[in-house]
Amino acid sequence: MASTSDAPPSTSETPVDPPATKFKFGRWDLDPREVFAETKLSLAIVNFKPVVKGHVLVLPRRVVPRYKDMTQEEVTDMWLLAQKIGQAFEPHHGCSSSTYTIQDGPAAGQTVAHVHVHVMPRREGDFVPNDKIYNEVEANEKEAKKLRMDAEENRPARTMEDMEAEANELRRVLEDFEKGGETN
Repeated sequence: MASTSDAPPSTSETPVDPPATKFKFGRWDLDPREVFAETKLSLAIVNFKPVVKGHVLVLPRRVVPRYKDMTQEEVTDMWLLAQKIGQAFEPHHGCSSSTYTIQDGPAAGQTVAHVHVHVMPRREGDFVPNDKIYNEVEANEKEAKKLRMDAEENRPARTMEDMEAEANELRRVLEDFEKGGETN
């Protein structure tokens, strides 16, 4: 999103053109086509293996293994971006609720040593009991880690083309949301 002023971009500005640089997710390089939103301190990416349609990840740009190690500015920036994504994506996905979750440390189910918020649009009855979604997130994290590590042996759950198409769609949804337009 180009600015006509010489002022630095706002940290609240989320939609961007696909970045030209690679980002890290723990020890892995992210393909820039996976990124659909950026702020000064955070970014949002499509999920390698989503639990529900619209399941995305919001993470600090800096590789930070644990939540307690984040700066106040990083925490604020990451959660504001997660909130904006939830607000924009609920109507886009025809949902009225969202789950936001962090697995902070290996005993909590964290498999990638980089803090990240799972943002998942939710529908009535999509998981019974409702908390079953957390089991799915944990299983999904373990599988995604294995797929990333064994990329040569196993095909990812989704192709890069699929993830790029979703990132492009979500970028447009956020742009429309920020303009006050419809997100459907």
